[in-house]
Amino acid sequence: MNVLTKIVVLLILSIASTMIQPRDTFTITVTVEEAESDNGKILLALYDSESNFLGEMYKGTKSELANNSCTIIFNDIPKGSYAISIFHDENDNGKMDTNFIGIPKEDYGFSNDAKGFVGPPKWKDAKFELNSDKILKITL
Repeated sequence: MNVLTKIVVLLILSIASTMIQPRDTFTITVTVEEAESDNGKILLALYDSESNFLGEMYKGTKSELANNSCTIIFNDIPKGSYAISIFHDENDNGKMDTNFIGIPKEDYGFSNDAKGFVGPPKWKDAKFELNSDKILKITL
């Protein structure tokens, strides 16, 4: 009986320790608001480093709009530093349209609602730390 009690206690401790271990991945929920219209799609890029920011994205997706907004969810994202860029591809051609000098014709935004001066914002202004589930709002 003593051995059976020890086995049960070890089993309970084993199950309890797995339940309280820290999570390795988290969810990022991004709500995009104030799009000009419901035409086209929102294109969103998630970056995981300063060296890749606005270049090679870690993950990306597209979303339809409803009532000039949308919500995008990324699951199973590891702890770390991230930044997000989005644009409203209103004519649904898969690229950000610009004028003849390179100024965007379509609305765009960044995490932390970061703004750039004569160009896109810097990584340090758009980045956020992910160490728990995160809810972000980006206004176009």
